[in-house]
Amino acid sequence: MAAPPPLHITIDQDTELRTIEERDAREIFRLVDRDREYLREWLPWVDYTRSVEDELAFIRGAQAQFRDNSNYGCVISYKKQIAGTIGYHPVNWHNRRVEIGYWLGAAFQGRGLMTRACWTMTNYAFTAMRLNKVEIRCATGNHRSCAIPQRLGFTHEGVIRQGEWLNNRFVDLNLFGMLASEWQQRG
Repeated sequence: MAAPPPLHITIDQDTELRTIEERDAREIFRLVDRDREYLREWLPWVDYTRSVEDELAFIRGAQAQFRDNSNYGCVISYKKQIAGTIGYHPVNWHNRRVEIGYWLGAAFQGRGLMTRACWTMTNYAFTAMRLNKVEIRCATGNHRSCAIPQRLGFTHEGVIRQGEWLNNRFVDLNLFGMLASEWQQRG
């Protein structure tokens, strides 16, 4: 399968999603570093992101996966600032399924940005990519993150017990799913 064209989706007059690029490394790292304690509560990769070079290595890996058509990593740009990222982890083309992962800087929360970004990525998965299922996994204790798929009408499919190693302990993950047929019925 050929590499897809870079994504650039306007959500509203202030917000857009676009494919992550190397030029974003410094700004993303500054956001992660500024919100390190806040982000590390629920994101296992924060402790491994210690420099702009670490972020650049991550971006290069994501770009390679994008070229292989297996991962779509995007920045969430709000008023010309990077507010966070969202992406597909990896696309399972055989089963036509994808998982969405996301994070948002603390200063950008409470504006509905992530809900709109998840809606956009879900819609893109079903309409442009013709996938059958979108999944979102969130730690059971991360109520803000779990509220997003609930707001979007995803079905809570269960709990993956001890599904992620986080801060020297295993945490349970809520599994939310949306099927293409359900999304279409929403109108």
